[in-house]
Amino acid sequence: MTTAGQTRDRIPSGTPGLDEVLRGGFIRGQTTLVSGGPGTGKTILALQFLAEADSGLYVGFEERETDIRANAAGLGIDLSDVEILDLSADGDRFFSTDEYSIFTPEEVEGDSLLDRIADAIDGTDPDRLVIDPLTELRSLLPDEYRFRRNISSLINELKSRGITMVCTTQYASKAGDRDLQFLGDAAIEIDLAAEHRSLEVTKFRGSDYAGGSHTYRIRGETGARVYPKLVPDEYGRKSTRERLGSGIEELDTLLGGGIERGSVTVISGPSGVGKTTIGSLFLLAAAERGERAAGYLFEEIRSDYLYRSAAIDLQVGELVESGSLIVEDVESLSQSPDEFADRIRTAVEEEGVETVLIDGIAGYRLGLRGESSPMGLTRELHALCRYLKRMGVTVVLIDEVRSITGDLVATDEGISYLADNIVFLRYLEIDSEIRKAIGVLKKRFGDFERTLRELSITADGVVVGEKLTGLRGVLTGVPERTTADD
Repeated sequence: MTTAGQTRDRIPSGTPGLDEVLRGGFIRGQTTLVSGGPGTGKTILALQFLAEADSGLYVGFEERETDIRANAAGLGIDLSDVEILDLSADGDRFFSTDEYSIFTPEEVEGDSLLDRIADAIDGTDPDRLVIDPLTELRSLLPDEYRFRRNISSLINELKSRGITMVCTTQYASKAGDRDLQFLGDAAIEIDLAAEHRSLEVTKFRGSDYAGGSHTYRIRGETGARVYPKLVPDEYGRKSTRERLGSGIEELDTLLGGGIERGSVTVISGPSGVGKTTIGSLFLLAAAERGERAAGYLFEEIRSDYLYRSAAIDLQVGELVESGSLIVEDVESLSQSPDEFADRIRTAVEEEGVETVLIDGIAGYRLGLRGESSPMGLTRELHALCRYLKRMGVTVVLIDEVRSITGDLVATDEGISYLADNIVFLRYLEIDSEIRKAIGVLKKRFGDFERTLRELSITADGVVVGEKLTGLRGVLTGVPERTTADD
């Protein structure tokens, strides 16, 4: 969606991913307030903004210039073109005999501070300015009226000069200092909960922006990055509905010829029944067709997966070495769904991946970080699968059900509506022997074989056998043999 505001002069924010949220970056001459509690990463965002400047000015009240530059360098932020006005209090003032102990009378009155800031702006003539934090300046001026009048005057003067400003505001509670947001043209809030940072744009005059909460990640040596929430309807490309085989004739027969390109297939079943192996068949088939495929493992490390695949004669390792197949293990406790979606987008849009396996849904849920409701999982998977479908990518999801026998459950996670195809695997007890069966429960784009077949996984590979006949109650997991009278 394009608005009139989006044609205005944009400048990059300096934080990767934030420009996508802002629909192109900050608007030149505007003022943005970045709010959050201690340790949320407000200053890092502000410093990355300055690092993009031809001439930048940083006005700081809390850290000394040497510390600011050292901390920025440690995060890979280059401040060589940035002037720093250090207004932090000298340590020796704590021991001063002055009436004001820590602050001089001029600082308490505030006029000297404002004059120093004005002189620095005139002397530097910056194209970008940061005040960090604005709340400190607020506390040093004698009353609220003078603070608001002076800051409003500063903002108007900067706008007339085409200077873009970012101010940080720190609050100890959700309500604290939010009243300052009226001063800026844009407002960004950063939150830190359970070691997970999120960023949300709550205001942006003259522009559209991506609403909602986006992951905000800070890493040593690379600084901060925003991972925008995936909005699937903003993407799309043409694709066909051709049927894609698994490489196993009997499995393709069950599926009415295979699965369709750009479809979502859920493979469900209890632990150890062979779900990942069946899903891997579609990865291998894609790679052998000359397409790029990718498997993302949430519940198994990569080396174990490659070892197991080789043990049952699936040539995953060879295809990985050739580059036609990508296999990655994903630590969901250290990666949010936004970050994973960004990795998927990179694989699809830059690396040419056309088939994606996600194994498994329970492990993916751990990345939702405090979102315990089934709707949280469904919402994230819905966006990811819809994006992949719109890009013509074939998706295979592995879902583990808890019940080994008993009534058939398609999925424990309530995601069956997302699936174009549902393949289920079951354990069977026949003549005191545990065996496996495979069947198809749903196929949205065509007909399928409505029977069950025995499944065997051996050192020689995967075998899908003949139709199971002469049994009743197969879906309970404890079938009975039928007689001629039946």
